[in-house]
Amino acid sequence: MQDRTMTFSLYEDKEDETKKILTQVYDALRHKGYNPINQIVGYILSEDPTYITTYQNARSLVRKLDRDELLRTLVKSYLGE
Repeated sequence: MQDRTMTFSLYEDKEDETKKILTQVYDALRHKGYNPINQIVGYILSEDPTYITTYQNARSLVRKLDRDELLRTLVKSYLGE
């Protein structure tokens, strides 16, 4: 019998998935010769998926992400929280 309470966080799983997808999109953009930061920022500001290459399914992957969740993850990462 365990005396400690197990915790479950759906948010942490979602954040991990966001980071994974963003890394894959970044790598695909870089591989195709784009500036990944500029392209991702363009996508976030406009929600226009054409900022993201279709190479390695990057465009489909990034469209799975909620923009608010993506921004939250980026700000949290930048601030080191």
